[in-house]
Amino acid sequence: MIRIDGQTYGAVEQVLTLMPDPNFASRFFPDEVESYMLTFSHRTKYFTGGHVKDYELFKERQADGRIIVRVVQYVE
Repeated sequence: MIRIDGQTYGAVEQVLTLMPDPNFASRFFPDEVESYMLTFSHRTKYFTGGHVKDYELFKERQADGRIIVRVVQYVE
């Protein structure tokens, strides 16, 4: 993501986006998926509240050897 605002114009950051369809999912290399999963796990406390109670992550190996991460959101 490249920011285009008045104060941080041009700053670059990486964003994890949750997609509802695995066809649009990022396909991670096995040696990089753990850090992304750990980062997401540490941030879920900011996404819980109200009806959202918790999240669970699952690695799913693809035919090409890469991994997609399935995220399950638990709600009440």
